[in-house]
Amino acid sequence: MKPLVVVSVLILAVVAAAPATAAGPTAAGPTTGVQAPPKPPGAVMPPPPDPQVLRQGGDTLADALEIPHLDHYEDTGTTVGYTDDYDEVCPYSGSTSPDVVYTFTTSPWLTIVDIDMLGSSYDTKIYVYDEDLELVACNDDFYADYVSKLEGLGLEPETRYYLVIDGYGGDAGDYVLTISAYGGDYVECPFGATLEDEPPLVNDYVDAHNGGCNSLDDLGYAPFQHIGSEWFCGQAGWYVCDSGTCRDTDWFTLTIPPSGVLEIIGDANHATYMFELGPQDCDQVDVLQSVQIGRFMEGTLIITGDPGSTAWFWVGAVSFTPPLGDPLQEYTYVLNIPQVIAVEATTWSEVKQLYR
Repeated sequence: MKPLVVVSVLILAVVAAAPATAAGPTAAGPTTGVQAPPKPPGAVMPPPPDPQVLRQGGDTLADALEIPHLDHYEDTGTTVGYTDDYDEVCPYSGSTSPDVVYTFTTSPWLTIVDIDMLGSSYDTKIYVYDEDLELVACNDDFYADYVSKLEGLGLEPETRYYLVIDGYGGDAGDYVLTISAYGGDYVECPFGATLEDEPPLVNDYVDAHNGGCNSLDDLGYAPFQHIGSEWFCGQAGWYVCDSGTCRDTDWFTLTIPPSGVLEIIGDANHATYMFELGPQDCDQVDVLQSVQIGRFMEGTLIITGDPGSTAWFWVGAVSFTPPLGDPLQEYTYVLNIPQVIAVEATTWSEVKQLYR
């Protein structure tokens, strides 16, 4: 079922990124690696609890702040001055950070929500308990700046839940909370699209299909997949690997058309990056430009070059860890590469109408 939301176009933006290779991703910006870098140490000690602090949320589950509705809820606040009551492993434990608690009751039907801390100023950590105080989901580092997000969380009808906003290793500070409810996945493979046909993800997966520079064999061979059609449908996701959770990264080659301008329009069921990569050497490859797509946000990446030349293109999840508890997850993304470059800005729906 398609959700009743307004889908906005993400304007192309070139993102400056620190050098990143398959062997050494950094957390400072978009990277091509399958795993996140080591978690840095947290703060030594959080600020002491202060009962005089103006409390925008509850200090414990017993006095949690009520969220009146989940359609779209926003709030800002601080964890400074609160006490450290709760902690969960997701995947890092040992928190001594103060935490703030919210609570809400779902509608009479199944609810799917995104709980997003984007814009918060510290290393956040969030988790959700049900009315039996059982852990439902948690997330520590969704974004590269260690800010959290729970994406696509399914909640039972007419059930009370508790949301805990915490921090890592004693860290505390100002936060931004956004909750959005919707009707579930909405990106589906268009009829006639070329399918990625990558084998399903399994734990300890070895990507010999299109793992690119993250899957070099003993001879230095990097498996890339060529996209030569106007519609392409792929699968991305996460799986368990030797040292934790890894994300599936898809590496492609594209041919620059006679116009010298290649336009790629994408959308996905989870927050996803599209990268142009260069130089075309696995020992030096870096993110030249980056556009984020997914979760009701389509985007356009434009690559220019000599007609007939080859471009390196990358697709993968923004987060190194899955948005929910199961470490083995897959989701759909769709790419449209029109042969004729549009002069005026268009929407994903308008593009799809052209190829029905």
